[in-house]
Amino acid sequence: MPSNPRAPYLLTTDHKQLSPPRGKPLIVHVVVNIEYWAYEQLTPRTIVIPPHGRSHVPDLPNFCWSEYGNRAGMPRLLDLFTSRNIPVSASINASVLEVYPSLASAVRDAGWEFIGHGMHQRALGGETDEASLIKASIEALQAFTGKRPVGWMSPGWSESFDTLDHLRENGIEYVCQWVIDDIPTLLNTKHGPMVSLPYGLDINDSVIFAIEKHSSAEMRMRIEETIKTFEREIAEQKQPRVLTIPLHPHLSGVAHRINHLTAVIDQLLARDDTVFMNGSQILDWYRKAGGAL
Repeated sequence: MPSNPRAPYLLTTDHKQLSPPRGKPLIVHVVVNIEYWAYEQLTPRTIVIPPHGRSHVPDLPNFCWSEYGNRAGMPRLLDLFTSRNIPVSASINASVLEVYPSLASAVRDAGWEFIGHGMHQRALGGETDEASLIKASIEALQAFTGKRPVGWMSPGWSESFDTLDHLRENGIEYVCQWVIDDIPTLLNTKHGPMVSLPYGLDINDSVIFAIEKHSSAEMRMRIEETIKTFEREIAEQKQPRVLTIPLHPHLSGVAHRINHLTAVIDQLLARDDTVFMNGSQILDWYRKAGGAL
């Protein structure tokens, strides 16, 4: 009996041997999630508990949490990664193109790869016409960038039972929401195979800072400890690892966290076994290494 219908079970140690890209076995994938939290709707997550425990709109403090990130946090993240010439995947709500046009233009001009992240920051499982929403959000990103997206990260890691089929039918070749391994993995869809790129649940600023509410240095510590483990596994198994760093401008872009993020990024840049790649670059490497059709 399989554990799920999409990804046949496989131990990490049983993966096909993959040659590291450019001879560098530690692959770092930075994903910045850029979202629009609609002013007239309840926010998808809260930093402030509403008075008397009663949610209402406009939910000003929690809306401002996200809005601050898109105004003040994004310039810090753009500066960090563009000044170091680091490729980035921008997981972006299609509504951002209209609501925050100068932000979307700045991300496009920085050369970040646009990957689908729904239309608004809302779970796909609750949509009445998921197929149309996926198609519309992909086409909006294509019209804005001139290039059809091949990657997708579902809002809140959400899926229906049909999401992957809709995505593959619309040309999506890799997704990030299947957080099941540190090596890319093949997924089954009705329209052919798809690749799951490693992502982060416990290395993820949303989990660490918004849900678990740790101190500002926690994510840096977890990344450093993960690197130690990956070093050992790479040496023993002769197999690359993907370290994904998922970020949100309202979390990692705030003034008391950006310095910790900068420090760990610079540590990674100083290593001679590490390469930064965006999602499409990882996908291309994986295919050429024989891991995907």
